[in-house]
Amino acid sequence: MLRLAILFLILGLVAAVLGFGGIAGASFAIAKFLFWIFLVIFLVFLVLGLVAARKVSG
Repeated sequence: MLRLAILFLILGLVAAVLGFGGIAGASFAIAKFLFWIFLVIFLVFLVLGLVAARKVSG
């Protein structure tokens, strides 16, 4: 998912340089959305992993 966010960010940057404002804006919005989804999923799995590790070790 992080790869897709980076891909859309690069696509947005290239589109912005070439003057395609609508495509660039949409690509940046998609990249931002994917990044936040990735961050939320990462934090959920981090907390779940810490809770599981405490139950296994304790």
